[in-house]
Amino acid sequence: MSQTPSRPKKIWLNGKLVPPQDATVNVYDHGLLYGDGVFEGIRIYSGRILKCATHLARLYESAKAIRLVIPYSPAQLTAAMRDLIKANDRQNGYIRLCVTRGVGSLGLNPNTCETPSVFIIADGISLYPAEMYQNGMSVITASTIRNHPAALSPRIKSMNYLNNILAKIEAIDAGVPEAVMLNHLGYVAECTADNIFLVQDRKSGPVLRSPPLHAGALEGVTMNIVLGLAAKAGIPIERHDLTKHDLYVADEMFLTGTGAEVVPVTAVDGRSIGTGKPGKTTQKLIQAFRKLVAKNAPED
Repeated sequence: MSQTPSRPKKIWLNGKLVPPQDATVNVYDHGLLYGDGVFEGIRIYSGRILKCATHLARLYESAKAIRLVIPYSPAQLTAAMRDLIKANDRQNGYIRLCVTRGVGSLGLNPNTCETPSVFIIADGISLYPAEMYQNGMSVITASTIRNHPAALSPRIKSMNYLNNILAKIEAIDAGVPEAVMLNHLGYVAECTADNIFLVQDRKSGPVLRSPPLHAGALEGVTMNIVLGLAAKAGIPIERHDLTKHDLYVADEMFLTGTGAEVVPVTAVDGRSIGTGKPGKTTQKLIQAFRKLVAKNAPED
C-alpha cells in the first residue's frame, strides 16, 4: 500500500500553489520557533481524500483548543487539497496540512502573530517496508512517557512532537521502528505516531482491546476506521487501561495510523507476541481496511 516518496511539483502556501523551493517559512514564525501550531496527516487513495471531513474537523478542534483561528474555511481547505492533488498529478499518497500561529516576535506571546500561516504538502509516503506488513515488526516500550494530559492534551494534534521524537530515538537505538509510550500512571497510551491494538483469544472468540482516550492517546482517524471494521465483523471491542503485562500476554498486536495504515506487531521488548507471526484477526482487519480504501475510500 505504500508509495515511494517523490518530490512534489507544487506546495500550497497561504492560498497559492508555489514550487517547493519557494515554499518558505519565515524564521520568526512561531510554528518554527515554538512548535505553536496544529496539523493533520491525510491519505489519498485513487484520487480520493480518505476521511477528509473527519480530518478537517479534528484540525479545527485542535486549533480551537489552542486558541488559533484558521483563516480559511473547511470548504476552502478541501478545495486547496484537491487543487494540490491535481497539480501534483497524485492519485495515491499523503497530505500534510499545517497551520502555524504565524510570524511574531522573539517571545512566547502569541498576540504578536498577526496572521496564521497555512501550508499543504501532497507527496508520497513509505513508513515501513512491505515485509513488515507480511511478517510483523518488533517494538519496545519507551522510558519517555506521553505528555501529561494536564500539560498538553493528547487530543490536540500539535506541532510539538518532541517527546514522541525522544521515544522514537529510543526505538532507533534499540534497532526497532516503533516504541510504545506509557502515560504518567504507567498505562499504555500509544506509539510514537500510531495507535495500538491488542487481540485476546477467548473461548467466545477474539476480542479487540485498545487504550481509552483518557490514557493519553490521540483519537486516530485510522483507529476509528478499524474500530468500525471490527464492529462490522462482529469482533467485540474493549477500551480500558492496559499495562505492559497486557502487551506481553496478548495473542496478537497491531498498530494503526494514517501513514502506517494497519501494521502487525510480533514482538515487544524482545518477547514474542502470540505465535510470533501476524495473527488471523490482524490479517482480517488489514484486508478489510485495504478493501475499504482500494476503490472508493470514504471522504466523510
